[in-house]
Amino acid sequence: METRTTPRVSEPTVAASGGGVPARGLRPRLSRWRKMQIPVVAWAVYGLVRLIGPTLRVEFIGTRNQVNRKVTGQASIGAFWHRCIFSILWYYRNHGIVVMISRNFDGEWTSRVVKKLGYRVAEGSSSRGGMNALNTMAREVEAGWDVAFTPDGPRGPRCVAKPGPVMLARRTGKPVTVFHLGLSSTFTFEKSWDRFQLPYPFSRAVLVMAPPIYVSPEADREEVHRKIAEMQAALERVRDVAESWFTLSEAERARIRAEYGEKAVGAPQAASS
Repeated sequence: METRTTPRVSEPTVAASGGGVPARGLRPRLSRWRKMQIPVVAWAVYGLVRLIGPTLRVEFIGTRNQVNRKVTGQASIGAFWHRCIFSILWYYRNHGIVVMISRNFDGEWTSRVVKKLGYRVAEGSSSRGGMNALNTMAREVEAGWDVAFTPDGPRGPRCVAKPGPVMLARRTGKPVTVFHLGLSSTFTFEKSWDRFQLPYPFSRAVLVMAPPIYVSPEADREEVHRKIAEMQAALERVRDVAESWFTLSEAERARIRAEYGEKAVGAPQAASS
């Protein structure tokens, strides 16, 4: 189990995978060789997602906690740890979710991949263009679109949530929905900063979603700190449940399903269309 402390809040910085319009003058300066690599890497990663994604069978825990444009008609602010981004990108494809992408080489090819999967993109990072991207995200949420963050991205620290989702929730009045996807069979890149997880084909999966977190528009600094701590705790909780799911007994799984309001056990479903 990994436990991290909540970061200090200064300005509403964001670093994640979120949505919108790029800021002018902040494109990365890349060599010709790096520029040539971008489409190659993008097509390779997209092909891998398309190859493995359809084989995953996902059980959803926490269906009553869903708040999103398709299910409830209300936009929300999704938050999940960076390590499970591969599977999440497939599961929520073609939902029109707005995701934030950093302005660097990785961001350039990632942007191409997520667009092919039906996401919309806001470009920015905590160090370059973050406020512009946050403003774009706010406009998208206010227009009724769901947005999503990896609050420990783009480069960590791993499993330490940055305040972006909470700041956006305070600004828009929309809730933060925290979730995590665990896998029965996965290759973990132990040397990567996020311990990135690549599912093996035909892996079973479980997506666990916590109750929505609301932030008052009048929240002061102390209340914002509390909400960030609440989001951090929720992210850790759903991660621990999802990543231990396939080692639990049926009695333990039944208890967790009851905790999250799930009634019956059905056959795992293919990832959503």
